[in-house]
Amino acid sequence: MSGDAAGAATGQQGTAEQGTAEQASGQQSTAEHGTAVQGAAERGEAEHGAAAEGAAAQGVGQRGAVGAAAPWGTDDVNSAAWQLPWPESPASGTGRPERADLEVAFAAGIRRTGALMQLMGQAAADRIGINATDLNCLNILSFSGHMTAGELARATGLTTASITGVIDRLEEAGFVHRDRDPHDRRRVVVRIVMDKAVGEVASVFLPMLRAWREMSAQYSDDELRLIVDFYRQMEQVFREHIVRLRDS
Repeated sequence: MSGDAAGAATGQQGTAEQGTAEQASGQQSTAEHGTAVQGAAERGEAEHGAAAEGAAAQGVGQRGAVGAAAPWGTDDVNSAAWQLPWPESPASGTGRPERADLEVAFAAGIRRTGALMQLMGQAAADRIGINATDLNCLNILSFSGHMTAGELARATGLTTASITGVIDRLEEAGFVHRDRDPHDRRRVVVRIVMDKAVGEVASVFLPMLRAWREMSAQYSDDELRLIVDFYRQMEQVFREHIVRLRDS
C-alpha cells in the first residue's frame, strides 16, 4: 500500500486498545491515525501507513461483523457541539489570557482530530468490509510490511489469542499471508499482500490523501518542517503514555 494510502489509514486508525493512548490521541491514528507513508495509491506499492491510531478501540470482531451504522450527514460531523469546551477542562490554559486561550484551543484541536480519526477509521473499515481493529493492525503491519504475530501483539497491545484471530481474518480476506522465517523455521512471519491492500484499502483513503496534499501546498518548506517535527514529538508523547497505561 502506498505511503500515501497507508498514511491515511493510519491517520485514522492510528495503536490498538480503547483504553490506551490511541484514545488519548483522541487517538488511531493517526494519525498516527494516520500518517506515515506518501504516494501509496499512485505508486501502487503496498505500505499501509499510519497512525490510525486508535482504530483498535473499536474492538475485535468477525470480518463483516460490524453492525450497520446509523445514517450520517455533514451536519453530524460539523455539529456546533464539537466546539463546546468541557465545563471544567483538565487542559485549562495558563499565563496571560491570549496564551491561555491558545493552549485550550490547541488541546481541543488535538481532541477533535483524534475523535474524527477514530470515526474515519471506522467508516473506512466498514467500506472495506473488515472491522476497525483489523484495519488498525493492517496499518501497523504496513510500516514494515511484515511482522511476527508476537511483534504485532506487542505493538497493538492485543493478547496472543486476539492477534491470532485478527491474522486469521485478514488472511481469510486475502490481505495477509503467513510465511516461515527463512532464518528460523520456528517463527511465522505475517506479510501484507500488496496488490490486495493497494486495491481495496489504499483506494479508500486516496481522496483524503489528495486533500491533505492540497492543504500542505499552502505551507512553505520551513512551515512543513515545523509541522513534521510537531507530529514527531506527538508520536513520542503517545508512545510514552501507551506504555504508562499498559504498565499501570
